[in-house]
Amino acid sequence: MKKLVLLMVTLLSMFVIAACGSSEDTNGSGEDTETDTTENTNEEAENTNDAEANEATDMPEEIIMGFVPSQDSDKIADTVKPLADKLSEELGVPVEGKVMTNYTALVEAMGTNEVQIGFIPAFAYVLANDKHNVEVLLKSERFGSGTYVAQYIVSADSDYQELADLEGAVWAYGDPTSTSGYLFPAAQIMDEFDVENPETEFFSEAYQTGGHDNSAIEVYEGNADVATTFDDVRTSLEEDYPDIMEKTRILGHTEEIPNDTISVTEELSDELVQSIKDAFLSFNDDDGMIKIMNEVYNWDAIIEAEDSEYEIVRETYNKFGDSISLD
Repeated sequence: MKKLVLLMVTLLSMFVIAACGSSEDTNGSGEDTETDTTENTNEEAENTNDAEANEATDMPEEIIMGFVPSQDSDKIADTVKPLADKLSEELGVPVEGKVMTNYTALVEAMGTNEVQIGFIPAFAYVLANDKHNVEVLLKSERFGSGTYVAQYIVSADSDYQELADLEGAVWAYGDPTSTSGYLFPAAQIMDEFDVENPETEFFSEAYQTGGHDNSAIEVYEGNADVATTFDDVRTSLEEDYPDIMEKTRILGHTEEIPNDTISVTEELSDELVQSIKDAFLSFNDDDGMIKIMNEVYNWDAIIEAEDSEYEIVRETYNKFGDSISLD
């Protein structure tokens, strides 16, 4: 009998020990599973948050600023580098200055988002806005003004006294895509004298010179009766032509033209566009940056701009239909 009782107690003890061991294994396994699941969930949440943060900032890997040289291409590339570096510092993203061959190339590069910031004049901006939804942010200020005018230069000893007197004269202009060199003067003559083509219906002869300074020199040297340029191109020629102010005079001016722009592509986020705008405006308090802007395009300051200011350029351009382009 004692042996039977002892056997039963032994079996019962073994069963209890086995049950306890099984329970501990199960609890341990459950704790490990719960820990792994929590860690995986936290990691997924962190990855999701990172992705959402990157999407929210919408920052490009690099920003390209486009320029068209008003001077030697290599020189302007070196000149704008400190500007790009400063902008990189302000925005927290690499910025590169890129010199384009002409405004056609720059406008098209902005249309394909190869260039995100463009330094473009009024006429090029109107085309870029109409064709690619490029947005104007800022414009230049020169001599305290955000606008300028085109002027008619004639010889100081000529008989021309008013615009009507120029009928039958020889006209020199820089380029048919120039806002002040061609578009605004031509549009003014079209309106005032009811002609469709000033070159053939008003002037006896008209020819391109390739630049504002060249046009002024044509009048100075007696090759043309009148030249149309920005106001006043002659000041930049006085070193080589000391008596140009005495030998030439200004017959008249066109309407006010809004200055050249800093414009951006539509792909940039509103937040980044505002940062770009603020960064450029802050350069007004940095003599070094304004000096660079002056060396590149003769900017004295940077001021805000709106598309509505360029409506007069759009209306002027529309007078010419498809006969004028950046090409």
